[in-house]
Amino acid sequence: MHALYTRQLKLGAMDNFVYLVGPKDSDEVLVVDAAWDVPAIEKALEEDGKRLVGAFVSHCHGDHTNGLPELLSRHDVPVYAQREEVDFSADLRGLVPGALRPLEPGAQLVVGGRTFQALHTPGHTPGSHCLLAQDALVSGDTVFINGCGRCDMRGGDPEAMYRSLSQVLSKVPDTTRLLPGHDYANVPVASLGEVRQHNPYFAFPDVASFVAYRMRPRR
Repeated sequence: MHALYTRQLKLGAMDNFVYLVGPKDSDEVLVVDAAWDVPAIEKALEEDGKRLVGAFVSHCHGDHTNGLPELLSRHDVPVYAQREEVDFSADLRGLVPGALRPLEPGAQLVVGGRTFQALHTPGHTPGSHCLLAQDALVSGDTVFINGCGRCDMRGGDPEAMYRSLSQVLSKVPDTTRLLPGHDYANVPVASLGEVRQHNPYFAFPDVASFVAYRMRPRR
């Protein structure tokens, strides 16, 4: 497997992680969840000699998308979002109307000659999806190192979240690095094997017990 370039930027008031992802042997990168501080994203591109060829949106929430208008004013690149998320979110459609490229589940993106895959992982929102880039999974708010995304907001579905974790992500190897959408743990990156071992949301044997735990009253 060819080496992967990743740059993790912690930006904004909600401990968001923004990512630059591409092959190490190419200057082409995607930005995942461009938000909060576009100059910081551009500085990282310049420092690392990378060229932006697209923006990948894990889901529609503003803390993951609020940098897109500014980014697109400076870079003429496509914005990739899951088709269900495009249908679900008028905010997303209004943010980047001409640049949106809706993706089907399992769609492939070629960056620097390498093929990345979009994995549809509904639960937090209907069109949440993760970017599987070689040996890294950029997960947005689907799964964190010690948790998973909320399912009690508009479009949330805890049963879909259970299927996303137990069926879709179960096919991703343990050695894959999980790159979460927020800095909610004591480490910023962990292997999926470690996450499956310690994250309580991977421990439930059936959907009913998962839903009861995920939807327990928030303190």
